[in-house]
Amino acid sequence: MSKILVIDDERSIRNTLKDILEFEKYQVELAEDGFKAIELLKTTDFDVVLCDIKMPGMDGIEVLQKIEEIKPDTPVVMISGHGNIDTAVESIKKGAFDFIEKPLDLNRLLITLRNAMDKSTLITETKVLRKKASKRFDIVGNSASIQKVIDMVDRVAPTDARVLITGSNGTGKELVARRLHEKSNRSEASFIEVNCAAIPSELIESELFGHEKGAFTSAIKQRKGKFEQATGGTIFLDEIGDMSLSAQAKVLRVLQESIITRVGGDAQIKVDVRVIAATNKNLAHEIEKNNFREDLYHRLSVILIHVPDLNDRVEDIPILCNYFIDLICVEYGMPQKTIEDAAIAELQKIKWTGNIREFRNVIERLIILCDKTITKEDVLTYAITGK
Repeated sequence: MSKILVIDDERSIRNTLKDILEFEKYQVELAEDGFKAIELLKTTDFDVVLCDIKMPGMDGIEVLQKIEEIKPDTPVVMISGHGNIDTAVESIKKGAFDFIEKPLDLNRLLITLRNAMDKSTLITETKVLRKKASKRFDIVGNSASIQKVIDMVDRVAPTDARVLITGSNGTGKELVARRLHEKSNRSEASFIEVNCAAIPSELIESELFGHEKGAFTSAIKQRKGKFEQATGGTIFLDEIGDMSLSAQAKVLRVLQESIITRVGGDAQIKVDVRVIAATNKNLAHEIEKNNFREDLYHRLSVILIHVPDLNDRVEDIPILCNYFIDLICVEYGMPQKTIEDAAIAELQKIKWTGNIREFRNVIERLIILCDKTITKEDVLTYAITGK
């Protein structure tokens, strides 16, 4: 049952609203002034707050500002018998969901409450989805090597410094990039990922910088590139060691000037983007072979973060087992499974050439094929021989 807090210094109005809203199947709490309302809000979650503006001691605008501090996601509907356009505008500017004049129109009130409830529900659902999504990108482990990575990420994230992430395939370079973004001042803006190895060299410039209509045969309309899409946020250039030299030159210009030009266009477009890059290649060797620009390397590698192989942190395998078992069982809607210590010991003996990516696949296979408890025999049967 949805819970509503009514704040009004007039007892008759409080009681009338309580009767009406309880008839509509809402749960209602009453407060005769702003001070009592704030105390209630500190201990109780409400779906919507109805707040009078003209009250002694603490007026409705002050109450609204306090609610914004302690429960910023709670929709507040302001009500007043002294309403005018200036009061309504001020309320909305301060964060109110809506403003209703007295005497209250019942239909208007109920519609406003329903809309406010929808907003509250959407906020809650968004938080849940974000939490689920962010859990998929946790960096898991207690080993000294992975803690060093986490500490470096948390130190660097609040800055706009460019970061180059190195490591073998499957080690979790994307997780590092996402954590850098989520803990940065740009976390509310876009995180745009580009797999430079997956895009043909003749299309990479269009993908990164966009194109104008008619720039080439299939360019039937103007298109924004990844740098424009990431403005205000972060662009993650994965496998940058596979980028063509011509595209490297243009990326270097963006890093130097924060300006792009769409393919087929002349206009210079300003972009505000944090650049994070990753590679599984040794860029020093690529520079020696003239496959990678040295000046671009120095621009990208303000901060260098190396992600260790799973074989170099086998002490993390027990915690990774439990993490992936929990995650995969929830994803599949399966009953929770457990794993024996002997089974974990066998997993620690395996040489994980595919790193975390391979390890997750093996855990997924074990969850699907094994009974409630994953045993040593299960690992010997499905993990090692299944490779």
